[in-house]
Amino acid sequence: MLFTELVLQNFGPYAGKNVINLHTEKDNENRPIILIGGMNGGGKTTLMDAIRLALYGQRAQCSTRNNFSYSDFLIQAINHQAPLGEETRIELAFEHFIDDQWKEIRIVRRWDKQLKEGKDILGILEEDWPDKALAETWDEYIETLLPLGISNLFLFDGEQVKELAEQETPPTSVIEAIQSLLGLELVERLAVDLEVLVNRKRKKLANQSQLKTIEEIEDKLNHYKQKLADVQQDKLSLENQLRRANNKVKEASERFRIEGGNIAAESSTLRKTIDELKEKLQQQRNEMVNLAATSLPLALITPLLTEAKKQGEVDVKQQQAIMAKTVLQQRDQKLLDYLETLELNQEKLLKIQTFLDQEYETINQTSQSNLDHSLGITEDELTQLNALLDYKLPSQLETAKKQLETLQKLEIDLDNNERKLQVAASPEDYQKLSDALTNAQKEVAKYQSQYNLAEKRIREAEKAVQMTIKDLKSYTNEALEKQNNEHIIKSAAKVQNTLQLFKERLTLKKLNKLEGEVTECFRYLLHKSELVHRVAIDTHNFSLSLYDPQGEMVPKHRLSAGEKQLLSIAFLWGLARVSGRNLPIAIDTPLGRLDSSHRNNLVERYFPTASHQVILFSTDTEIRQQELQQLQEQAAIAHTYLLEYNPYERKTTIRCDRYFW
Repeated sequence: MLFTELVLQNFGPYAGKNVINLHTEKDNENRPIILIGGMNGGGKTTLMDAIRLALYGQRAQCSTRNNFSYSDFLIQAINHQAPLGEETRIELAFEHFIDDQWKEIRIVRRWDKQLKEGKDILGILEEDWPDKALAETWDEYIETLLPLGISNLFLFDGEQVKELAEQETPPTSVIEAIQSLLGLELVERLAVDLEVLVNRKRKKLANQSQLKTIEEIEDKLNHYKQKLADVQQDKLSLENQLRRANNKVKEASERFRIEGGNIAAESSTLRKTIDELKEKLQQQRNEMVNLAATSLPLALITPLLTEAKKQGEVDVKQQQAIMAKTVLQQRDQKLLDYLETLELNQEKLLKIQTFLDQEYETINQTSQSNLDHSLGITEDELTQLNALLDYKLPSQLETAKKQLETLQKLEIDLDNNERKLQVAASPEDYQKLSDALTNAQKEVAKYQSQYNLAEKRIREAEKAVQMTIKDLKSYTNEALEKQNNEHIIKSAAKVQNTLQLFKERLTLKKLNKLEGEVTECFRYLLHKSELVHRVAIDTHNFSLSLYDPQGEMVPKHRLSAGEKQLLSIAFLWGLARVSGRNLPIAIDTPLGRLDSSHRNNLVERYFPTASHQVILFSTDTEIRQQELQQLQEQAAIAHTYLLEYNPYERKTTIRCDRYFW
C-alpha cells in the first residue's frame, strides 16, 4: 500500500483546495520520506486526522474529536473562511496490489454544514471510475488493507510515543493492537497461593486463644473468598458468553451486509427506481424514433446534399441568365435606336455596339454552361436546401446527440440499480438475517447487563475480603511479626520465581518472535548497544523488561528519557514488522526529547528503513537543518512541504518543495 495524494478543501485551517503529492519517486529513484514541517498549531495534526478520517470515517480516532458526536465533529472541522454553500472535502489516493497489478483507489469524503443523515458523503474512485459497490462496503474493505485495530502501529504521533515511554504498561490502544496481531490471552492468578500459605503458617505459630480468634476471622475470610471466587467464576462465564454474543453480532452484521441485507431493506425503493428508469428509457426511445421520422436521416448524405447545393446554385444562375438574355437584347436594341436619334458620330456608335455585344456574349455563355448536369432546381427549392444544411440538420443533430447521451445515462443507471437489486437478499432471507441480527443484539444486551452486575458483586466481595484481611493482620501483626515477615519473604520470593518462570515459558511460546523483533529494533536504534541484550514482554500487561548481556534485569529508571522514547519506537516498529503488512507509516512530532546521538540514530537508521513510505510531521526543533542534511545525503527525501500559519487570518498555506531552511 502506498499513499499517493492528499487533498484538503476547507478542512480545519486549510482554506480552499490544497493538494499534497505523496509519491515516493524523485529523479527516477525511490525515496521513502515525505517531510512536512510546521510550527505547533500550524496544521500538522490536522493532516494526520485527515488521513485517519479518510480511511475510517466515523470510526476514526481523530485527535480533535474529543467527546463530539460525529456530526458535530464534521461541522467544527469546516474552515471558518469557507464561502457559504461551498463544501468541505478530503481526498486520499493510494495504490495497492490487486490481481498481480498496481491499482489506484481514491477515497473522497465531502460534507457541508447541512449534513445529510448526520455524516459525510463517501465516494470511492478506482482508476478514476466511481465504484458505488465498494463505497457501500468500504468499512469492511479497509479492514483487509489496514485494520483499525492495528492502525495506531502505523499512524502514530509523538504524544503516543511519549505516553508509551512514560507508562510502565502500554496504553489501551497498543494493547489492543498486540492482541489483534498475536491473539494473546491474559492470565494472572498465581499470587493467590501466597495468601493461602501465609494464613496456614499463622495457625501453627499462634497460641490457642489467638488461634481461635484467628480461625473465626479466617472462616469469615474464607467465606468471603469463596463468595468472591464464585462471583469471579460467574463473571468469567458471563465474559465468555458476552464475547460469543458480540461475535454473533459481528457475524450477523457481516452476514447481513455481505448477503445483501442492507440492499434488501431498500429493495422496494430500488424496484420503484428501476420502473421509473424503464419508463423514462421508453419515453426517450420514443422521442428518438420521432426525431428519426424528421429530416434527420438526411444527415447521412450530408456530403451529397452539399454537392447538390453547389450544382443548384449553378442551375439557378443559368436560369436567371436565360431569362435576362432576351430582356437585355430588347433593351440594347432600343438603346441603339435612341442613340442614333442623338446624331452621334459613327465611331462612337460602333464602340457602344461592340460593348453591348460583348456583354451579351458573356450572358449567353453563362446561360449555356454545364447544361448537361442540370438538376432542374428552382430558386425556392435551393433556398429550402440551404436552410436544411445550414440550420435544420445541425439543430436536429445536436438534439439527437443530447437525447443519445440521456439514453446512455439512463441505461447505465438502470444497469447499476438492476445489478444492485440482484445481490439483494430475498424477502425470506432478509427476514432471517434481520431476525438473526436482532436476536444477537438482544443476547448481547442481556449478557452485558448480567456482566455489569457481576462486576459490582465482585467489587463488593473484594472489599469484604480486604477488610477481613486487614482485621486478621491487625490482630496477629504484633505477636507474629517476626515469623510472618520471614515467611512472607520466603513465600514472596518463591512466588516471584514461579511467576518469572511462567512468564518466560509463555513468552517462548507466544511472544518469542515479537521479543526478537523489538530487541533487534531497540539495539539497532540505541547507540549504547551493550546496555541491553534482550527485551522481554510481560504476558499479562505487555510491559517491557530489559536484560543486560549477563542476563541481569536493567531497571527502566536507568534509561534516559531519550532511551525510553527509543524503546517505545522500537516497540511500535517491532509490532509493525510482526504484522507482516507492507503499509505506509505516518509519524507526528517524531523526535521529542532525544539528544543528538539518539536523533542521529533515528534519522539515519529508523526513518529511511521503517517502511517503503514514511510521512514525517515535524517542527523546526525536531528535524533541524542538520537532520535535514543527513536525510538529503542519504537520498531519502522525495518531497518537502512547509505549513505556514497566519494567526490573523487563522489560515494555513502549504508551500511545496520548501522547509524551514
